Formats: sequence, C-alpha cells, structure tokens
Amino acid sequence: MRVADLDTPALLVDLDIMERNLRRAAEYAARHGLRLRPHTKTHKIPALGRRQLELGAAGLTVAKVGEAEVMLCAGGKDLLLAYPVVGARKLERLIKVARRTRLTVALDSLAVARPLSAAARAAGVEIGVLAEMDVGLGRVGVSPGQELAGLARELQRLPGLVFEGIAFYPGHIKRLDEDGRQALRRVAVAAKVRGVALRRVGIEPRCVWGGSTPTLFESHTVPGVNEIRPGTYIFNDRNTVLSGACAWEDCAVTILTTVVSTARSGQVIIDGGSKTFSSDRLVHPEENGFGRVVDAPEAVFWNMNEEHGFVRVDRCRKTFRVGDRIRIIPNHVCVAVNLHERIYGIRGDFVEEVWTVDGRGKLQ
Repeated sequence: MRVADLDTPALLVDLDIMERNLRRAAEYAARHGLRLRPHTKTHKIPALGRRQLELGAAGLTVAKVGEAEVMLCAGGKDLLLAYPVVGARKLERLIKVARRTRLTVALDSLAVARPLSAAARAAGVEIGVLAEMDVGLGRVGVSPGQELAGLARELQRLPGLVFEGIAFYPGHIKRLDEDGRQALRRVAVAAKVRGVALRRVGIEPRCVWGGSTPTLFESHTVPGVNEIRPGTYIFNDRNTVLSGACAWEDCAVTILTTVVSTARSGQVIIDGGSKTFSSDRLVHPEENGFGRVVDAPEAVFWNMNEEHGFVRVDRCRKTFRVGDRIRIIPNHVCVAVNLHERIYGIRGDFVEEVWTVDGRGKLQ
C-alpha cells in the first residue's frame, strides 16, 4: 500500500527515523551503564514495546493498570507501573498482572502501599515497590530527605512487597537552556540529599529510576541514577524539538491531513482538529499553534474545532487547493497517538506496518 492510498486523517510513523531514535537511546544507555526502561504511554503498542526490548531495554514502563494488561503482550519479563494504584478493583486486576510478570509499582505513601501489600499477601505474590520523591515538578512524590527515608524504611517492613529503590520524574524541565540546566543541577542536589538520608537509615537502593525525554541524554549527570524511563523519544514531537532534545529530522510522527476548504483568503481548513491532534498547547509560551506544517513551515496551524483545523497560509510561497494533503508534526505526540485507532509505519512512499493502538483509552 502507498501512503497516497490512505484515507485521512492518518497518523504516520517514519520507520527509519523511529528506529534511529530507538538505537540512539539504547546506545546512550549502554555507554553510560544505565538500564533503559521506556515508558510505553507514548506509543501504546505491544509490537513497539517488543522492539524496545529487542534493542536491550531492561523492561517497560506503563502508567495505568490497563496499560500493564496490554503490555503483557510485548513479551517482556519485567513491568514498572509508574503510578499509585488506588482502589480494590484496580488491585484485583493488578494481582493478575503480577502473576504473569515481575511487577514493580512506584508510589509515595503508605496509604497506597498498605492495600497493595494486603492484596499481594492474600494472593501469595510479591510486588516490587519504588518510593517516589519529588525533585521539582510538584506532582507526586515526597521530599528527598528524611520523609523519603521514612517511607522507604516502612516499605521494607510490609509483607508481600519488595522494596526495590527510588523513583523520580524531572518533568518540570522542559528545555535545556541555562534555566533548565540549573533545574537539572537542583535535581542532582536532591539526588545527593536522597543518598545521604537513605544511608543514615542503612538503605542502599538497588534501583534509582528517573529521567524524561527532554533530559534523556543528560541522565548520567544525576548522581546514583541507574535506570531511565523516557517515553516520547521513540517518536519525538514539536515540544521535544523546542526543548532542544532533538531536531526536526528526529520527529518520526506526522499526521496526514487533507485540505477540505479554501473559502477564506489566506487560510485553509484541514480534516483534523482536536479529535485528531489534541488541544495541547506548546510548553514554550513564545511559540504558538498546534503543530508544524512539514512542507510549509511558514504556515501557522493556529486554531481547531473538533474536526476542523485552521491553517493560516498567507505567508506561504506554496498555493493550496482543496484535496491537497498536508503533513503536520503534532505538539504532543503521546496524546495524539491516544486519539487514533491505528497508526501506519512507512518507508518513503510505502506503508510497511499497520498497528492497532491497543493501549488507546486505557485510563483505569
């Protein structure tokens, strides 16, 4: 099948770029002695999780129990659920996952850990746990000093659980400019505080798990980190480019759309809106729009309704007509993938792979 034969809107993955991104991260991790545990929230496809494992990933990361259930099909022997699991129904399903693979859960409270312990003990299984610390994002995680040490010590005492180490996520670092590098240095300070606090109570964690795509290739500069969890790196997106973590030629995903109207001068309407791209804005306020038009970077994808995309083309040398096709790099690829039932792996003008997004909508 040729790309020209696809109906639109369609999410395309350039296989050459994707494979280069995967190899680059795997080689970096190997060079610095880091275990790579990619976060599958970006692609949500077991076949791509399997590809990451084939390239040496130590295991896979998921965000929800539903994603864990899906990623069992990737065939890995190790899953990390990087989200506190709350609720009896979720714990019941989680135990079924733990019967099929080595499972670890990141959490930041005994209120989450105690029911998890009770469920594991009742089922006769062991579940690994990571104590999560906050290094600046202000989302989940305890402070990296005495509070973290106290949580780790209590986790060691809970039956059915195996304390594996520490987790953190530097998601507040969106750009590696001078401000971003200062923030990364503060993460390194927090890591040192963590180390001192844990040693004081006699704990030496097996795993110190952290990282993100914007900070991926700086992970080795954070003291003690031995495992990293990038997700977006497999595809990259407009935000990743603007963060300085990749170049435009490292963006594997484009969304293929069709011009459906040119009725307004200086503007075209495409057949993809917020239900195709998501309404995520850029993380950098000085930039605007909902994506980058690949063949006409001077165009501005400035507005969306659910099924309509508004693209300003008054500064373009190129003339657009109804029926023309436009490829756009989305702002945030993780959310865009979650909106599509299937995605298409391409090389040049040909479709080589068609994947169902099995993890799509797995919110529970």
